[in-house]
Amino acid sequence: MADYPGFITVETGEDDALPLAIAWALPDGQIKHTLIQPDDEWLNDELLKLGDYSLEELRTFGVSPLDVIRELEGDHYSATLFTAGVFDDEAGLSRLFDDYGVDPFVELAPAESLYPDLATGEWARARNELFSELGLEPLRPDHEVQVMLYLHRRLIEDAAN
Repeated sequence: MADYPGFITVETGEDDALPLAIAWALPDGQIKHTLIQPDDEWLNDELLKLGDYSLEELRTFGVSPLDVIRELEGDHYSATLFTAGVFDDEAGLSRLFDDYGVDPFVELAPAESLYPDLATGEWARARNELFSELGLEPLRPDHEVQVMLYLHRRLIEDAAN
């Protein structure tokens, strides 16, 4: 099969675009996924919401935001990445870039824009069905990217037949 599009998802804390975890697809279909260590400046808000993660978990198992930026740059510099649009991916990425004074080097686009022949809402319906079919959880970045990869393969194979 040809290369896969670059799919990306950023998991953020509730209401504050605090990036907690990120996943993206490589052209060969592999997925990179990591928790993100919160920058100390992000932790000033006493109402900080970390989703399903503890601060200790993010600090212990997470990768520094700057390392996330460098890794993403190495994989997708000057690329358009596709998102399911269920998270505020753009706000999460903007926070990473802005806090480190890095100009964004990727552009985000809705994943359904890859399939102009699908009826409105068809991509979202198929995505939701695939989560159930695969037993994966929406809102987890690695699962979101995995579902977008599977759905892409299915749609391309269906179009070829």
